[in-house]
Amino acid sequence: MATDEAQQIDEVVIRLTQRYPSIAPEYIADTVHTAYDRFADVHVRDFVPLLVERRATRSLSAPPA
Repeated sequence: MATDEAQQIDEVVIRLTQRYPSIAPEYIADTVHTAYDRFADVHVRDFVPLLVERRATRSLSAPPA
C-alpha cells in the first residue's frame, strides 16, 4: 500500500468510526481493510479509497443477518 493511499484508508476508518459510534472501531477497521483487499489487483488506484469507503459503508449499514 502506498503511503498516501494508506493515509487515505486510515482516514476512511476515522470517518466511519465517527459516523457509526455504536459499532466497535476494530470491526469498522476490519470491514474497511476487507473492502480494501478486494481492490488489490486494480491497476488504476486513484479511486480506490472512495470505492473502499462506499463498500464499507454499505456493509456497515446493512441490517445484521
